[in-house]
Amino acid sequence: MSKIAEVKAKVEAGKTKLVAGLVQEALDEGDKAEDILQAMVDSMGVVGDKFSTGEIFVPEMLIAAKAMAKGVEVLKPLMAGDSASSLGTCVIGTVAGDLHDIGKNLVSMMIESAGFKIVDLGVDVPAQKFVDAVKENDNVTLVACSGLLTTTMPALKEAVQTLKASGLTGFKVIVGGAPVTPEYAVEVGADGYAPDAGSAAVKAKELVTA
Repeated sequence: MSKIAEVKAKVEAGKTKLVAGLVQEALDEGDKAEDILQAMVDSMGVVGDKFSTGEIFVPEMLIAAKAMAKGVEVLKPLMAGDSASSLGTCVIGTVAGDLHDIGKNLVSMMIESAGFKIVDLGVDVPAQKFVDAVKENDNVTLVACSGLLTTTMPALKEAVQTLKASGLTGFKVIVGGAPVTPEYAVEVGADGYAPDAGSAAVKAKELVTA
C-alpha cells in the first residue's frame, strides 16, 4: 500500500493520532504535498458520501475531519509558500437564525486546504455582517453562506441578495446546507452551490479561477 493510500485510509477511519506521521512519511518518500492533500480531500469526499447515505453519523465525520486537519497542519508550511495556491480570502458563515456549525466548519477546513485564507463569521450571521466582512478584509474572492434548516432558507436568500446588491465586486457567492438545492442556489442568485464539504472546495476553486 503506498503511503498516500495509507493516509487516505487513515483519514477515512478517523485515525487522528496516525495521520500527521503518515503525511510526513509520504513527504519523506517524495510524494508531493498537493497529491497528499488531494488524497485527504478525496477521503473526506468518501466520508461525506457515507454520511449522506446514513452509513456513518456526525461524530465519525467530525473525527475524520479532525484527522484530516492534523494532516493539513503538516502540509501547510509547504503549501503556504506556493503563491499560486493562494486563492484569496473566503468569508464563511451560517446564516441568521441558524446555529449549526458542523457543516460550516467542515467546509471551512476543506476550502482552507484548497488554498484560501478563511474568515469565519460563526453562526447566526445577519446578511449585513457578510457585507461588512467583505469590506473589512483584503482580497475577498469568495463568500460562503451555509443554511441547515428549511426555516432559514429566507435568511440565506437575504444574505445572497444583500451581498449582490451591496455594490461590492470581485467575489463570488457559494451556498450550501441540507435543504439547499442547485435550483434554489440559482433562484436566490448565488454563483455556486455545493452539496457537501468535499465538493465545496472543488467548486470554490472553480468559481474564483474561472
